Amino acid sequence: MSSADHSDQSTRLRRFGAASIWQLILLFVAIVLVASCGKAKEEAILPGSRVLALGDSLTAGAGVTPGEAWPSLLASRTGWVSGDTSGAALQRLPALLEEHNPVLVLVTLGGNDMLRHIPEKETVANLGQILALINAHGAKTVLLATPEPSVAGAVFRNLSAADFYRKLADEHQVPLIEDAVAEVLSDPQMKGDPLHPNAAGHALLAEKISAALKSIGYVR
Repeated sequence: MSSADHSDQSTRLRRFGAASIWQLILLFVAIVLVASCGKAKEEAILPGSRVLALGDSLTAGAGVTPGEAWPSLLASRTGWVSGDTSGAALQRLPALLEEHNPVLVLVTLGGNDMLRHIPEKETVANLGQILALINAHGAKTVLLATPEPSVAGAVFRNLSAADFYRKLADEHQVPLIEDAVAEVLSDPQMKGDPLHPNAAGHALLAEKISAALKSIGYVR
């Protein structure tokens, strides 16, 4: 091979290498753009909108005044109007939806089921029906996970959400606030009793939920 041929081949190789690098760069940019589009925020829910907090005694604010419970504190942060809470959620939900006609429902259920050792399949089935009813009504939904009862988690201040919440959120394609309740209930100073937040805990929970809703896009 002549020196000229060798030089031409080297030039082609350099050009091929440069082209490959640029192709990789363009591919990376395309992937980033697609990922960004996939994480587009939801449309903000305006102040004055009616939002239903559907839950158990944690949502109702057991042990604190009504104004200290996290739904009321969240309403003051967002300007949303609080609808109601529910223990027997599935049975009462159709009437609640008709009465309040919410644009958003915050579902915080499952904690009592776990405490009462209700089979997980039954809890998941009930929550699935709740999410389906809300969707059929035309309201948006955010699912809030409650921590799985754990002596070790309580002792080491490291409670975590039950796994079925993530599966439900993925199956029904609803946003999940996974860690807020568990993080608050992991701190003994934030609890009024072993199961419920105190006033400071509700304030912190409202702050965490508000931040999560802002990340989702529902809060400006």
